[in-house]
Amino acid sequence: MKNSIEIDKLRKLFILKRGWGFKRIRQEIVAIEEVSMAVPSGQSVAFIGPNGAGKSTTIKILTGILHPSAGRAQVLGFTPWTDRQKLTYQIGAVFGQRSQLWYHLPPCDTFDLLARVYDLDSSAYLKRRELLIERFQLGPFLDTPVRKLSLGQRMRAEIAASLLHSPRLLFLDEPTIGLDVIARQELRNLIHEWNREEGVTIFLTSHDAGDIERVAERVIVINHGRIVLDDKVSAVRQFLGSKVLTVKFHAPHSNVALPGVSMLEASEYSLKLEIDIQVTQIEQVMNEVLKAGPVADIAIEDPPLEEIIAHIYNRTASGLSISDDEIKTI
Repeated sequence: MKNSIEIDKLRKLFILKRGWGFKRIRQEIVAIEEVSMAVPSGQSVAFIGPNGAGKSTTIKILTGILHPSAGRAQVLGFTPWTDRQKLTYQIGAVFGQRSQLWYHLPPCDTFDLLARVYDLDSSAYLKRRELLIERFQLGPFLDTPVRKLSLGQRMRAEIAASLLHSPRLLFLDEPTIGLDVIARQELRNLIHEWNREEGVTIFLTSHDAGDIERVAERVIVINHGRIVLDDKVSAVRQFLGSKVLTVKFHAPHSNVALPGVSMLEASEYSLKLEIDIQVTQIEQVMNEVLKAGPVADIAIEDPPLEEIIAHIYNRTASGLSISDDEIKTI
């Protein structure tokens, strides 16, 4: 199949009713406005945007949870809202804030349950389970109740569970939310490897710029229910080329002045800097920070995704059907 996802002029309208009796007000809210896209089989796509942009609504339509108000959608050759039962055997889904693992049972028990749900052949299931246990390094905690697992261990088990039935398309909604730096990197690497080696199509939503850089090869930006940018990650990497450095000192510090470094916040005992890593490397900034005063703590983060999206709008607004007022609302 050439495309895993095909959407044509998809629209979703919600009706909001307020008040009582004659004073009752009926308000129409457009969540998605004529969204069109095609995702080739085997591609890894980041579908990003600010809160309320229409990401979750789009995913719910693509997984058959919601019916659209207008337009057409095909997922792996199925119409999601009419062929949902058939489609579920072909897709997997992981939601960072929801779990498909049974809280009081170990992951191995959930795996056995899912094998029955998907009516998997016993020998094929055992072979697949062993592969996932090895690749996701689940062995040390496979028999530990989920409630006792760290968040990183749980998310590895969540993604492994979603791959048990060999789906051709995997939806990932904030899969790294709440994870520490090491756990995030490990999970990104696993997702990237599975996409590359098994050819599973990845449809990712995330507020973490690191997820986009490591996992996706294509970025689709949505805002106010409309797609405002669709390009390769390599083409938008210029918008991801900054880092935020937060430093706390034991004593009053001197200022840090370097090309490509902007002061976001400053107090007697702390600094918050934005670094353009294409102009000045982090190592050079760190050296200057250590000279500025006795350091108590340092944190390096990606800028908020909302800021990255704002930069994208500022660079591309002239070629898009989006108003200045909409851009300012980000």
